[in-house]
Parts: sequence; C-alpha cells; structure tokens
Amino acid sequence: MSQYGKITCTGKYIPKKQVTNDALSQFMDTSDEWINSRTGIRSRHVVTDENTSDLCTKAALNLLEKSKLTPETIDFIIVATITPDYQMPSVACQVQAGIKAINAFAFDISAACSGFVYALSIGEKMIRSGYNKGIIIGGETLSKTLDWDDRSTAVLFGDGAAGVVLEANETQHILAESLHSDGSRGGSLTSGFIQNNSPFYEKKEEQSNWLEMNGRAIFDFAMSDVAKDIREVLDKSEHDVDYFLLHQANIRMIDKMARKLKLPREKFLTSMEKYGNTSAASIPILLDEAVEAGTLTLGTQQRVMLTGFGGGLTWGTMLLTL
Repeated sequence: MSQYGKITCTGKYIPKKQVTNDALSQFMDTSDEWINSRTGIRSRHVVTDENTSDLCTKAALNLLEKSKLTPETIDFIIVATITPDYQMPSVACQVQAGIKAINAFAFDISAACSGFVYALSIGEKMIRSGYNKGIIIGGETLSKTLDWDDRSTAVLFGDGAAGVVLEANETQHILAESLHSDGSRGGSLTSGFIQNNSPFYEKKEEQSNWLEMNGRAIFDFAMSDVAKDIREVLDKSEHDVDYFLLHQANIRMIDKMARKLKLPREKFLTSMEKYGNTSAASIPILLDEAVEAGTLTLGTQQRVMLTGFGGGLTWGTMLLTL
C-alpha cells in the first residue's frame, strides 16, 4: 500500500531577545518609520547566548511535546539552514543528539530562504520510500552573518527556528510542487565566504563573509520568476487555495505579489512584522503562528501554498492540504 507524508504537528522556538526598530535607531542611522514603511518589519529576535543548533533543538523539543511522540520513534531529521554552528557536524546531527532521537538519521540542506520547502519535499519522498516519521526544521541565526553597520541589510533579518512533524498517511497531502535554481544569478545574495588559507593556494581573494544583497535584483527576481512559478502551479491545479504562506522578506513584495497574481491580499499571511526575515525559518514560523492563531487547523483539509525564494538563487512552491 502506498503511503504519503502528512504534516501532523507544527512548532517553533524564538530567541527571547527582541530588538525593535527604535532600538536599532540608537546605534544606526535609521528609524522605525523608515524601516516599517519600506519593509513592514517592526522588530526581530536575536540570539544572545545560543547558536542555530540550540534554536533547532528547542524547536524539535517543542514538536515532540506538542505531538506526544517519543524521540526514538523519529526516523529522520532534516534541518534547512545557511547559518550552521559548524561545517560539521551538521545542525541536524546536533538536534538528533539533543533530543535523543537514537534511531534517526540526520542531515542539513542549504537552500537559503527556499530551504524549508526543499526540505519538506525531500522528507515527503522519504515517507513515500517507507519511513514513517520525520522532523523537518528551518532554523537560522542570521544575526551572526550581518554587518551591523550596514542598515541596508542589518534591519531586515532575525533569528529563529520552526518546523513540522511529517508522518506516513494513506492519503496524498502534497498536491503539487515546483522547485528551481539559477546559480548564474547567485551573486545577488551571498554570505559566509570561506577563505582558503592553504600555503599552496595562490589566488588572492578579498570576498566578504558578511551577508550581502542586491535588493533590487532580488525584488525583481521575486516579481518575475517566483510569481510565474506560483501562477503555473495554480493553473495546473484543480484546487482553490485558502492561504498563501510566502517567504517573509518584505511586506511590499507580498503586497505586489498579490496584485500581480490578482489574488485577494487577505489570503497572504504575514509574520515579518514581529520576526523580520528569518530565511529558512520564515515559512515554518509563519505556519506555526497561523496554527496557533486558529487561522489554520491541521486535519481540516485546508489548502495552503508554501513559496520560498532566495539565495542560490533558489525558489520553490508547494501546494498541500493540512
């Protein structure tokens, strides 16, 4: 008998330290009005004594508590992140140790703001192949990648982690998906360059390891490639969509996306007001917020569209029922 992946629980962990726009204006040439009018962001949360593995482990523990599952029943853990603690071990392996999921295999994927959609797609294929339970998390500590003297980037991002439990089910819940990459435009959004300090390496490199972004290029990419992808998935589907959960980058971007697609703006949920852009964590944070608020209810067959887009360049859209 065929089996498919179904989201049975959502959860998150947000660092306690909240940084408002007014707080940023104390050491940066900016203001609440300037940031909010351009981005829709009013605050973000940042770590003070935690790393990505800590956030993801606490999000996983939240998932176990809410789902009533025991750690040893988890078959796999996938973490989407561009801000791991180390190159190795992976954040997912640190989570596996932290929650004592002794029977789970674990690995990270790096797809920036599309990471959670990519990871959910991979996890669902694993369920189809015979595994029964998995945890999918998007988690970031972007605060450690930022040049805090650069207001064009520092005001945009925040830290956090969130995810889902994915379990085997006889009914197909992922109705459609479309994943893409274009590495030729990868220079539009970069972070974490690793300099080669080998005595045998002859090339001189001055690349910055801070997060750097061509905001106009990313905005245009979203309005062209990402909007086209959403429209194509919608046109191929026979289903209406109750809500759209897009990567939480910029409120203007979401407003324009709704107009471009000629869809009701109220169907596009947001949470960047409180959390800023949390990259791979933004969609699962938004999903958990919507479930906690009662806007979305698991098991009701509501149809939602998840769309991530960002560094790589990568983008991906998934239509699913809850």
